Amino acid sequence: MIVKKEISVGGRVLSIETGKVARQANGAVWVQYEGTVVLVAATATKKPKDMPYFPLMVEFRAKTYAAGRIPGGFFKREGPPREKEIISARQIDRSIRPLFPSDYQNDVQVFVSVISTDCENDADILGLIGASASLSISDIPFAKTIASVRVGRIDGELVLNPTMTQFKDSDIELVVAGSADSIVMVEGGGKIVPEAEMVEALAFAHEHIKPIVALIDELKAEVGKPNQDYTPVTPSEEFISRVDGIAREKIVAANQMGDKVEREDAMEAVLELVKQETEEEFADQQRFVYRVTHDIQSDEMRSAVLETGKRVDGRQPDELRDVTCEVSVLPQTHGSAIFTRGETQSLTVTTLGTKQDEQRMDELEGETWKSYMLHYNFPSFSVGEVRPVRGPSRRDIGHGVLAERALRPVIPTEESFPYTIRIVSDILESNGSSSMATVCAGSLSLMDTGVPIKEAVAGIAMGLIQEGDKDVILTDITGTEDHLGDMDFKVAGTRDGITSIQMDIKIDGVSSDLLAKALDQARDARLSILDTMNKTIDTPRTEINDKAPRIISLRINPSKIGEVIGPGGKVIRSIQEATGAKIDIDDDGLVTLASVDKDACEQAFAMVSAIVEEAEPGKIYQGIVKTVVKFGAFVEIMPGKDGLCHISELAAGRVNEVEDVLREGDKVRVKCIGTDDHGKIKLSLKAAIEELGEEDVWIQKVPR
Repeated sequence: MIVKKEISVGGRVLSIETGKVARQANGAVWVQYEGTVVLVAATATKKPKDMPYFPLMVEFRAKTYAAGRIPGGFFKREGPPREKEIISARQIDRSIRPLFPSDYQNDVQVFVSVISTDCENDADILGLIGASASLSISDIPFAKTIASVRVGRIDGELVLNPTMTQFKDSDIELVVAGSADSIVMVEGGGKIVPEAEMVEALAFAHEHIKPIVALIDELKAEVGKPNQDYTPVTPSEEFISRVDGIAREKIVAANQMGDKVEREDAMEAVLELVKQETEEEFADQQRFVYRVTHDIQSDEMRSAVLETGKRVDGRQPDELRDVTCEVSVLPQTHGSAIFTRGETQSLTVTTLGTKQDEQRMDELEGETWKSYMLHYNFPSFSVGEVRPVRGPSRRDIGHGVLAERALRPVIPTEESFPYTIRIVSDILESNGSSSMATVCAGSLSLMDTGVPIKEAVAGIAMGLIQEGDKDVILTDITGTEDHLGDMDFKVAGTRDGITSIQMDIKIDGVSSDLLAKALDQARDARLSILDTMNKTIDTPRTEINDKAPRIISLRINPSKIGEVIGPGGKVIRSIQEATGAKIDIDDDGLVTLASVDKDACEQAFAMVSAIVEEAEPGKIYQGIVKTVVKFGAFVEIMPGKDGLCHISELAAGRVNEVEDVLREGDKVRVKCIGTDDHGKIKLSLKAAIEELGEEDVWIQKVPR
């Protein structure tokens, strides 16, 4: 049976249809919003696995045919997921993962295919809506219906699902997912937006999420399947009791160890002891040893926070770990910094390049170029592990995008700072929120490089412990608190407001009031970190690092581009060979000159300026005679630019032959007396002599 539901969202029709396509999946929907369409299929295996985490896979793939394009490159088919697809998949995963039963261990895959795009309405929120709808109508157990919207703000007014064109004028960009009664996921940021205004945007998003949730529930009521029977993968009560007796006191002691490595070693010893004590009596349940001890550790950590306010490392709920900052730590880089907060440490390096170093982005909407980028690396040694070194993981890419977004509002415009900027964060130690350490280290390294950023940016991760009507918000969470707690809420910004925000939860949802409280507590922590950072470096260096290229830019009339390039590139090549500077010219007339040698840059600038300079009537120029003809001489007064000095303008009296006065190769000063009807430059030697005198006009005469 084909069923279709529709609702107006932001003045456009959102429709969800099922029963027509992908009918062998457990649940599948066709979601359309204007000209953008996604197909979402949810599938689960019939047998469970026994894993330490829920085996959920989310794939988000955009077909290039959706935009009427053929993939670029040698292989004419879609390759690995792009950055945008990875971020969209992570948004869906983070939203739906907490909503499956804790004892459900069947493999689940949610596959989102973008099959049409109008390049105005982003498919990511449709993918999340489709994921919720496909799971809700399927027989896969799923706790509650959620939906998603995007929020922008244009001219001070909040806008629901703004188009890509509208976003160019927006100072807020948020993707928010939620249920009828709470928010479950936030991703986005703003151009230095105060906390109160961000809370208002979140509340606005939640109000518009509710009607979409109701629409999915309506669809579920009509075509939803009963939940499948599944075999819970759980240990026996006897085994849980036995492990509790062996391990609880030792786990309580381990939880009180402030040092991460000591605590992990103590927990490892507990695991080994439990295995030894239970392997004969409970041989068939050894696979549950980690899960049960983990549950005890979680219970004890959470109880301590809720009852005494004491955290695993002894801090109070709103207390930061020690923060230290260093800059200029690497001698040959353009700018570098090490930021350490507790047992989390980022080495971040900023490198400046020219326009030729920009990254080409082959997106669904077309090809664009990116002049600012941040890359995040998380090597295994940072957490004392050994694993194969492969390409960046989805987590690496997600953390990099989060930190990149946090710093973007303070990056200078290309017009004022015509460099390509690449920031690389290598995590050297990790125990909680290395992405926020990257933001802090990135800000420091930008200042160390001499990039004129508007102001410093810092980030902090907030946590939550919630049981019943009790809740405690934690500042600067450690890895253990992230793993065993209920929320990971990352907030980055300047002194004046938020630039980037991301929230993941492990519970059904959180209220707007709780988010507002967490944002206020995060602001206090952020200001404290900024105070520490400013003690190391509080403003960008006045000059860029002497190892970085010097770049000068000028804007010329696009009609002059051909003159600068010259026939077959002859002119631009000659300037580059003469100065050693690199020259890039945009179609709109922006000329960028780059060289590590400042003098070379300035020399190239002068040469290009001379080519595009217009002759100014009344101005005297130094020139060289290039050609002599019967009616006058052509004098080059600027590189590649000459004018005619007519025979009548050679002297005060009559001149019989041009060569009586000027010969090819003569260097002489001449005065511009205007242009003719065709725009050709008219020159006068006579007028220059009258103004300067005979002796000062001549620079060098060819022997007569």
